[in-house]
Amino acid sequence: MAEEIKNWKLKLRYGMLKTDLKHFTVIADGIAGQLEHGFECRPGRAIMAMKVWAADVAEADDMIRSIGSDIGFEVDGRVRVYTTEPKQPPGDGPHGYDILFKPYQE
Repeated sequence: MAEEIKNWKLKLRYGMLKTDLKHFTVIADGIAGQLEHGFECRPGRAIMAMKVWAADVAEADDMIRSIGSDIGFEVDGRVRVYTTEPKQPPGDGPHGYDILFKPYQE
């Protein structure tokens, strides 16, 4: 497993694995409702975070909003997008992974 991770990262770094996508970590403030698809978070104020492969910052922002909505999370606050190192290979198209929710009190 570690060798596979090392190989795709090296191939990506040295241009043997090509993609038009960029890797981001996206963090959004919003409201967790009744979450779907096996995700858990108490209802109320929360932060949603996920890693994404996307074409650009705008697409990464759109992805957290649409994926969050599909799960039961409404983005109603600030969205932060950071360029980060990937933990998974790019794949064939834009996608998100490592989604998590963190509730907080106002």
